[in-house]
Amino acid sequence: MKFFIDTADIQAISELNEMGLVDGVTTNPSLIMKSGRDIIEVTKEICSLVKGPVSAEVVATDASSMIKEGEKLAKIASNIAVKVPLTWDGLRACKELTSEGYMVNVTLCFSANQALLAAKAGATFISPFIGRLDDINIDGMDLISEIRTIYDNFEFDTQILGASIRTVNHITQCALIGADVITAPPNVLKQLAEHPLTFKGLELFTKDWAKTGQKII
Repeated sequence: MKFFIDTADIQAISELNEMGLVDGVTTNPSLIMKSGRDIIEVTKEICSLVKGPVSAEVVATDASSMIKEGEKLAKIASNIAVKVPLTWDGLRACKELTSEGYMVNVTLCFSANQALLAAKAGATFISPFIGRLDDINIDGMDLISEIRTIYDNFEFDTQILGASIRTVNHITQCALIGADVITAPPNVLKQLAEHPLTFKGLELFTKDWAKTGQKII
């Protein structure tokens, strides 16, 4: 399973990229706002750091404007994936942009029917929002499972990109179900390494080692 980083924070991306943990990056208007930087400038810098797909989202709501914005964003770098919303206009934009040879990430997916439409429209990635479904007491993992089954039944090439990741359990479940990609904030990815028994064991080993009076270096 691929790890995408859901941030526009250059420092966080660089740190994780150096460890080989970044297969791509996803951004959105909220993350760009948080970065406080120009969308073209920060996206270009991210693309220079990361070899994999970097999702840059359109802000228009009609198909014609989405296509124009998508074409402009795609010119930033060859690894741009244009991000469009899962609306009827977004699907029209997806079809046009993919026909022009661009990668497209269809976002804000909340149902298997929506995911089916995105695949038919040629989406490179479909982004089901797990956490936001959980917020309204619907198990987001059921959606990942439904999409996996549908895509496998009909051999769609669209990759399932688990989004709105809130916990390490979301990542585990996505891996078990067979999502192709997850995108998560840097802090959640770092939490994958944490376990109370690891910390407890390390504390014990450190204390015992101190009692030996030895040094390795």
